[in-house]
Amino acid sequence: MTEGEGRAVTRSARSDNDGCGCFPTGRHYPGIAHLIKTHVRGLVISIAPETPWQEIDIALLDVETTGRDALVDRVVEVGIVVGRGGVVLRRNNWLINPGIPIPAEVSAIHHITTEMVDRCPRFEEVAIEIAEALKGTIPAAYNAPFDRAFMMSEFSRAQIDTSSIGALAHDVEWLDPLIWARDIQSSEKSRALSDVATRLGIVIENAHRAEDDAEAALRVMFALGRDPRVPRAYGALVQEQRRLAQAQAAARRTWRS
Repeated sequence: MTEGEGRAVTRSARSDNDGCGCFPTGRHYPGIAHLIKTHVRGLVISIAPETPWQEIDIALLDVETTGRDALVDRVVEVGIVVGRGGVVLRRNNWLINPGIPIPAEVSAIHHITTEMVDRCPRFEEVAIEIAEALKGTIPAAYNAPFDRAFMMSEFSRAQIDTSSIGALAHDVEWLDPLIWARDIQSSEKSRALSDVATRLGIVIENAHRAEDDAEAALRVMFALGRDPRVPRAYGALVQEQRRLAQAQAAARRTWRS
């Protein structure tokens, strides 16, 4: 968080809190964000932490793949939908030849077959286009670790230098509507994208296709962002998302034990 109490806060106190500047509850307190300046980890370097995130281009990315392991499976479709302030600005979609067969059980989910992508470009042929589509944006994905792992693996295989693309920097944290859905819709049993979208009145035309899922997830992010628990500043949003993600991971470990 970038908020803190109205009285002066010592440098050592800020250090102990990893630059959080939040109350012991960890919850966002929107009225006093201007009183504390702090370093926020995980931001796109060209975007100031106090910038309202609704005023920044957000690129919601979704991938369809040959399986669930980013080390061995491959991407077969990439969708990127960019929006700002609740408005969709542009849509991009690429069907990709993975170079390996798509298992029938996976095709049954996203309806992309080996024959459909046989004459499509390989990832390395469209990698620059995909990277360009992310320029000047905040990256986001629904269940971001999954999509991010696949994208980073594909860029690595293609030997594409993404150092000039802020959204693809290794230390940039992706926004993740799933983390916010787990918190804001905590009383609901399912936080699958289709179920969260339905509860928010958002329609997915073709579920499990990259562009459609990306647009639905972006609209979910904007809808959840209207909740007063969601910070308005980009830096505060990233810090609160990190705190929520850690708390949710700890809760899951407790359930499993």
